[in-house]
Amino acid sequence: MIPQSPIVTIFGGSGFVGRYIARRMARAGWRVRVAVRRPNEALFVRTYGVVGQVEPVLANIRDDASVAAAIAGADAVVYSVGILAPSGKQTFEAVQAEGAGRVARLAAEAGVTRFVHISAIGADANSPSRYARTKAEGEANVLAHQPDAVILRPSIVFGTEDQFFNRFAAMARISPVIPVIGPDTRFQPVFVDDIAAAAEKALVEGVAPGVYELGGPEIATFRGLMDRMLGVIRRRRLVLAVPFGIAKFQGRVFDILSRASGGLIPAPVTYDQVLLLERDNVVSPDARGFGDLGLSPTAMNSELADYLTPYRPYGQYARITDSAKDLRG
Repeated sequence: MIPQSPIVTIFGGSGFVGRYIARRMARAGWRVRVAVRRPNEALFVRTYGVVGQVEPVLANIRDDASVAAAIAGADAVVYSVGILAPSGKQTFEAVQAEGAGRVARLAAEAGVTRFVHISAIGADANSPSRYARTKAEGEANVLAHQPDAVILRPSIVFGTEDQFFNRFAAMARISPVIPVIGPDTRFQPVFVDDIAAAAEKALVEGVAPGVYELGGPEIATFRGLMDRMLGVIRRRRLVLAVPFGIAKFQGRVFDILSRASGGLIPAPVTYDQVLLLERDNVVSPDARGFGDLGLSPTAMNSELADYLTPYRPYGQYARITDSAKDLRG
């Protein structure tokens, strides 16, 4: 009898981080179920493997039956669902705390013990931020049912589909000013595929259970990251520091407008996000990280130019222009 390839169910497998995990697991020879609310919007994941190897499946993390169905027969489970701002029923509590606990519980009931949970640096039960508190609650809920789980806490994540560098680069293309809340707040940006590599290692090779904080090889302030981005896209813009007091007021106003419009008016910044920006987002000195996983993180310079080029004055033609200059030289 020919042995079947192992199966991994990835909740949020079509999201920014989840899709990279799905691609790596497919390349490792696993069958991959990408558990999402709208499978028809995740059909692109099928291209990550051979025919039938990677399939989107319906799952609502607020519903036991659909979660259990997505897990049935799986050898491993990944929870990679998170939000930066609540919307309707997709609250921080429902997604990051209760959803993580539900998936961990139902995975345990199905006999699955290989479990990877994607959390975030800054997860803290005592944080003033709901995002950080629910991330911590999610970790606790996972460990209550999956004591041998591997929890990955990345710093701010960069990569082709990111909502950080892409967002500010798009702003720089049309605005002479880049407003920055907390310009001195420090980050340790981590490449999205490095997080996927850590998840793959935990699932395929097995690593010691517990928490791993994932940061790249460079620590930089928010202002420093904006200067780096502007250098890559070759634009000169004023980086304007926004005081926390003003930012908090703006965040509350935007929150009210967003709720009043039923989400039709998205908040450019929320009050909760401002609270997060008051704290550094870097790997703790005593935390386990990439080194403990036998991995080396990717530097920003090696990736930023690849996907930020369209924001340069000549966009995708910038490289052609550069080549022409070299020829004339």
